[in-house]
Amino acid sequence: MFDLIVKNGTLVNHNGIGIGDVGIKNGKITAIGDLKTQSADKVIDATGLHILPGLIDTQVHFREPGLEHKEDLETGANAAVLGGICSVFEMPNTNPTTSTNECLDDKVNRATGRMSCDFAFYAGATNDNIDNLSELERQNGCAGIKVFMGSSTGNLLVKDDENVGRILSKITRRAAFHSEDEFILEEEKKYVRANDPSSHYEARSARAALSCTTRLVNLARQYKKRIHVLHVSTKDEMEFLAVHKDLVSIEVLPNHLAFYGPDIYHKIGTFAQQNPPIREKHHNDALWAAVQNGLVDVMGSDHAPHTIEEKSKPYPASPSGTPGVQTMLPFMLDAVSKGRLSLLRVVDLLAHGPNRIFNIANKGRMAIGYDGDLTIVDLKKQVKITNDIIASKSQWTPFDGETLTGFPTHTIVRGEIVMTNGEIIAKGLGKPIQFQENIH
Repeated sequence: MFDLIVKNGTLVNHNGIGIGDVGIKNGKITAIGDLKTQSADKVIDATGLHILPGLIDTQVHFREPGLEHKEDLETGANAAVLGGICSVFEMPNTNPTTSTNECLDDKVNRATGRMSCDFAFYAGATNDNIDNLSELERQNGCAGIKVFMGSSTGNLLVKDDENVGRILSKITRRAAFHSEDEFILEEEKKYVRANDPSSHYEARSARAALSCTTRLVNLARQYKKRIHVLHVSTKDEMEFLAVHKDLVSIEVLPNHLAFYGPDIYHKIGTFAQQNPPIREKHHNDALWAAVQNGLVDVMGSDHAPHTIEEKSKPYPASPSGTPGVQTMLPFMLDAVSKGRLSLLRVVDLLAHGPNRIFNIANKGRMAIGYDGDLTIVDLKKQVKITNDIIASKSQWTPFDGETLTGFPTHTIVRGEIVMTNGEIIAKGLGKPIQFQENIH
């Protein structure tokens, strides 16, 4: 007797792609194969659908505490599960920042009973909390340490090699880095053109990105530590990082694949503004190649919502960041429909990759003994993405008006059906993600 059986679907996992059933008991996957003679409290007939391991978005900003008018942990999680995402890593640039044990505990407490997906929270490094990072990174619910080497939204910034080196000397887990050279960003502010958001990628140049990433990798070599470079946006960085994969894992964002400048800025203006910027076509081509050839380890949405009113301010008064946790998987499934990605690669980027590089315990694989997290998708379903289907408080998307092929139909978290066919049917069941390096 199972709690849930998902039957007759096409399974996509470490064993390839093929028809089969998945049985879940007490929140864990306990059987994979032919379960037609078995019974369960609940049964989903997934005929014609594909069953993926529960997908993980390893970069979201849910804005709570302090900025709840943009988003909160509950609304952000609802957007996630509507987008087929079972687990998220949330970022520390809230107000106050998640840079102390107390603030991390506070986020876990706020999330418990409210978030519809499972969760972990990055702790933010500052120039003042470095001596406490080794304790912080082992705390329950901590995804690791996040370092902003270039200024972005919020006031977390560690820009100099000395303090980044001190951070690396103190920690043992893989830390995540926003890699833009603050010294060059300061110098390049002169390239900002008022009311011209396409100047954003001149004022935050590919040179600033490559300079910081080069410095960062040299420090990682010096301290013999693993690093994760977030939202890599340039051809130059990809070429450099290709010879440093022993230490470095790489994230790419959907927006850097879906759009390029200056076209997208002419189309949606400041609503395309984010850090690092959406860049020119040759960078976009290089990112696609890096995704296709396996250089990229994970894809994260960098869901970073602001209100329509805030984004409508004239550049550069407009804030950087776009919502994306609900549209990341549909964008990737549409890429599958167009032949740009395989479905196995999508699973690698959103499940197996996060499991592997972050040492997640019990998630990221559809395998016996793992959490009963499943994302079920209809590869043929066409959906017109519009602002009014966005569950984020921001209520807009850069994909507004685009029709995408491929859409999630069910989100299952530890055996609980949380979302089915665009409706959230179970709320507040999320729990902290466990990592092999901080199992409690």
